[in-house]
Order: sequence, then structure tokens, then C-alpha cells
Amino acid sequence: MLTVHHLNQSRSKRVLWLLEELSMPYNRVDHQRDADTHLAPQSLKDIHPLGKAPVVVAGDLVLCESSAVMEYIIDQDKQKRFRPPQGTPEYYRYLEWSHFAEGSLGLPVISHLLMQKEERNGNCAMDGYIAKEIDVDFSYIESTLGQRDYFAGDTFTAADIMMTLIFEIAESIGLLEERSNILAYLARIRQRPAYQVAASFG
Repeated sequence: MLTVHHLNQSRSKRVLWLLEELSMPYNRVDHQRDADTHLAPQSLKDIHPLGKAPVVVAGDLVLCESSAVMEYIIDQDKQKRFRPPQGTPEYYRYLEWSHFAEGSLGLPVISHLLMQKEERNGNCAMDGYIAKEIDVDFSYIESTLGQRDYFAGDTFTAADIMMTLIFEIAESIGLLEERSNILAYLARIRQRPAYQVAASFG
């Protein structure tokens, strides 16, 4: 059985959510961030050298990185649910958005989050770069969600799970205030029972 090492307020929520969507059995081991530093504990580093979540363990396999973990889990499902059939346009959109979440979108959102924690005068090259990337990325997303219900097409996939977590971070720092399509999408996604179970784990 798969073991998920879950860190509170982390990307491991994605893995728990997908497992709940699939009704796939798993063991959950909880790790808590340090109350002062907000860093992961040594117990997680004892499982994987990066000390980051998610980390899953299946026999001799110890795997991290959300997108890779999601692919592994779907491969264990006989029906290969929540991933479009390989070779279809939906499959390649699925891949695009799964990687976009932590690639194109993750950097500016997390950078903006960290930059809010310090005094800035707006004259740094990084400020302009991050502001531009945020506008380009969220304009692209807003347009996409104006054309279809989910990122890969008309059906919910694991790409939606990947994207939702970054949306939640963006929402918490005020980046979604004028993005009506994204906010409507997020409200709809949060109604999914499996999402609600995963969210309850912290």
C-alpha cells in the first residue's frame, strides 16, 4: 500500500486529493511545520533528502515532486482515471497544465509571496519581472477558463488538481481579485467531496 508523507500546508494536499478521487487505499503519515520558522521537520528529511512534500513510498520506491507522484498514482489505477488517453489533444493539454502549475506559474506566485514579506521600493528588476509574469500567466488562465470547464477539456483531470493548489496560494496573497473565471472555477472545484476530505487534513 502506498504511504503518503503529508506536510501541513503543502503540496502534498494534491496527492491526498487524487487518492481520494480514486478511492485508492493509502497510509498517511503526518509531519508538522515548525511553528516559528514554518520549515519542514527533520522527520521529513529522514524520508527524502530534500525534506519536501509530497513524498510517497511504495516498497523500495521513494518519490517526490507533485507531478511525478500524480503520474505514478494514476499508473496504479487500472482505469487510468483523471488522465486523458495518450495521444489525444486533451492528453497534451493535460501535460501542458500539469507542468505549467509548477513551472511557468509557480515561480512568479511563490516569488510574489516571498517578496511581500520584505520592504520593497519597486525599483528592483525582479519586481517588474514578477509583475509581468503574473499578468501574462493569469490572463492566459483566465482566457482558458472562459473557453472550457477544466484545463484539459470538458472533464476534470489531475491537471486541475495541480493548478488548484497554486490558485489557493495566489488567492491568499490577493492575486485573483479581478479574475472572475478563475474564482468561479475555484469555487466549483472546492465543492468536490474528495477535495474537501484532502483539505480537512491541513
